[in-house]
Amino acid sequence: MISFRALAAATIILAASSGITQAASPPSPWISTWAAPSVARTDQPAQTLSSTAQAFPWSKDVPAAVRDATPNQELPISGASPLHVKDQTLRQIAHISVGSSRVRVVLSNSLGTLPLTIGAASVALHDKGPAIKPASKHALTFGGLAAPSIPAGAILVSDPVELAVPDRADLVVDLYLPDDTAGWKSPVTVHPASWQVNYVSTAGNHVGEATLPVATTTAYRRGDGLASASSFFLSRIEVSANAPVWVAFGDSITDGTQSGIDANRRWPDLVSARLASAGTRVSVVNGAIGGGRVLLDGVGPNALARFDRDVLAQPGVRFVTVLEGINDIGGGGANASPSVADLIAGHRQLIDRAHAQGLRIFGATLTPFEGAAYYTPEGEVKRQALNDWIRKSGAYDAVLDFDAAVRDPAKPSRSRPEFDSGDHLHPSPAGYQAIAASFNIGVFRAK
Repeated sequence: MISFRALAAATIILAASSGITQAASPPSPWISTWAAPSVARTDQPAQTLSSTAQAFPWSKDVPAAVRDATPNQELPISGASPLHVKDQTLRQIAHISVGSSRVRVVLSNSLGTLPLTIGAASVALHDKGPAIKPASKHALTFGGLAAPSIPAGAILVSDPVELAVPDRADLVVDLYLPDDTAGWKSPVTVHPASWQVNYVSTAGNHVGEATLPVATTTAYRRGDGLASASSFFLSRIEVSANAPVWVAFGDSITDGTQSGIDANRRWPDLVSARLASAGTRVSVVNGAIGGGRVLLDGVGPNALARFDRDVLAQPGVRFVTVLEGINDIGGGGANASPSVADLIAGHRQLIDRAHAQGLRIFGATLTPFEGAAYYTPEGEVKRQALNDWIRKSGAYDAVLDFDAAVRDPAKPSRSRPEFDSGDHLHPSPAGYQAIAASFNIGVFRAK
């Protein structure tokens, strides 16, 4: 008679010989590694620069990428690129944070009122200018569809592609748009100031071509004379990775105004480099919109309106920083409204909503703005009062004192000259470096 022990041993041997192995470990979760918060762009009358704007030293600057690709392009004056496309391919560059071997692309028609047809799409590693690294090219599908339609108000998440992407690499997303957006009769979903020149092809589907035949770019000139560029219908990039996500939520100072074009030297980019040097792997996602306000719509939706979409909906988010309120104060001029109490209430709303989702939220003090076009002494009183609350209330999980990092000790209502871009509102590149250097990266390790 075969003993139970012998039978068990035989069963183990049989199982081993039949190739039964332990189940593979599950893939890493999807996290956000780049984002472009959206606004609704509608067509506006042509604009011209004021005499004040023309006096700024940057008012005639043209980005190098534009000079190289389309040397005869005239930059339109606008609050975002007024570009329309018809039977053309958009080639857009995204400087990601954390890399991986698996990638997804999220397209957005979130502010459109009609469906948007995508004729084809691809993702690849950037080479230079309008060129990609051809061996890295992958066609994108969306639920198996190569040419999907994005419903009004919706996003579409691509099917995953296997693509080895290093940390802090530049990805290129190509979108072929067969229809005429000028006749679409819908707001266009854009990120107005990407500070990254993107390219638009000559007629036809050029998705995935090694070098895009360029007809124009998404560059434009803002009302203050500063050259910028926009991105279109691109919401975020996701990777499969084990890293927490930090969303830097704010206005133009976080979005990178005056930090340079195609430079990736916004203060969150600079903090990302510090984190990498320290061996702390955090996916840094920019959740800012230039002109943004806490309480009222500006260039885009107010902070309370867009917090869910641009922060809480980011996959893998665990941390958020808030640098916002200067446009509320400046826009209010010498008026009593919005009051400091109004702004504090708005900040408390963001804090409560972040805590309800288990996020840690850090508050940044507002940087000086005396000399800016909308400066008033009454506004300075509000800025100082709001900063005092941010520093002392204990409402935020940590405080980032950007005001202290850049203010002039001899004139605290102004930035130090070397940290002032010249518009007296936005930091210079050295100012952004000072902000990033002041950032306590230990907040990502503290419990």
